Amino acid sequence: MDFRETDEQLMLREAVSGIAAKYGHDYFAERARSGRRTDELWDELAAGGYLGVNVPEAYGGGGMGISELAIVLEELAANGCPLLLLVVSPAICATIIAAYGSEAQKQRWLPRFGSGALKMAFAITEPDAGSNSHQISTVATRDGDGYRLNGTKYYISCVDEADAMVVVARTGVNELTGRGELSLFIVDAEADGLTRQVIPVEIVSTELQFTLFFDDVHLSPDRLLGGEGGGLAPLFAGLNPERILSAALLNGAARYALEKAAAYANEREVWGVPIGTHQGIAHPLAKAKVDVELARLMTTKAAWLYDAGLDAGEASNMAKFAAADAALAALDQAMQTHGGNGMATEYGLATMWGMVRLLRIAPVSREMILNFVAQHSLGLPRSY
Repeated sequence: MDFRETDEQLMLREAVSGIAAKYGHDYFAERARSGRRTDELWDELAAGGYLGVNVPEAYGGGGMGISELAIVLEELAANGCPLLLLVVSPAICATIIAAYGSEAQKQRWLPRFGSGALKMAFAITEPDAGSNSHQISTVATRDGDGYRLNGTKYYISCVDEADAMVVVARTGVNELTGRGELSLFIVDAEADGLTRQVIPVEIVSTELQFTLFFDDVHLSPDRLLGGEGGGLAPLFAGLNPERILSAALLNGAARYALEKAAAYANEREVWGVPIGTHQGIAHPLAKAKVDVELARLMTTKAAWLYDAGLDAGEASNMAKFAAADAALAALDQAMQTHGGNGMATEYGLATMWGMVRLLRIAPVSREMILNFVAQHSLGLPRSY
């Protein structure tokens, strides 16, 4: 085994870090608080081809994988710019279309992912379905050769920035199990019959959360993705990258917090010595560093498995679980190291807390990950 990154990956990491450092967390937080987008950062990343690194070369992308897209997002977060849209658009939507789209769909959508010109949202969560996707009530019914879409989605990110979205809907019921048969559709963000409502949240982020209402939204047959009733396979093709990229964002945020904490602990003096001299400061930060590096290692493994076409479900879930716990602990310890300054806006730590805490809940809760590991890794009886 060789744990070294390739020269191409190292150059990618350096290039993205260089771009992100020009903007930094002050830029990100100011844009978030003023309700503006990070268009300048997005456009510069797009110009370098960094937003489509995982899109196949045949469709204008970088021809690399989730491993490389994870590097892009980790470096952005490590410089204080945790762009959640990268989890949603190129990681989930582009991956699903590349794997399960028709040739016409690939030709239509993928080149714009590759250039960064296209942004897509992903709509699966519902108020009453929670983690049980089989209980999705948003329904797509046949209407001639197309469909009519009706229902509600909840906590859908980045809809105001998106050109379109991949929507998970029920198109039937399995007579043997009683579970809903799921299908995926590509829906325009400004489609007739689609309305949206912002969900106010205490998160400093340029990406907003929405409730979506689909009222008889007409979909032509070319908007069906992966075949009617075939939603589970393409759905999981996108959910493992979602977990991996969430872990990458968390790993980057943890690196950001620990770098700030180490600098402060070296500079801040009490009783004539830097506070980092004291083990009460040094040891918790060192432990946080160990845990973050372990999470990064599992994230790398999960991305490698996915890119190799192997079963990445267990590793992807474990990576997200480990990264969420490690990042939250690292950020909390960084804030503790700063004392009262940990809450000061100018130190750029408290403004990261909402995003990091969110990703301990979403896109899959730690409890559901433990259910997965208990059942699939340990062979214990299903608990739900």
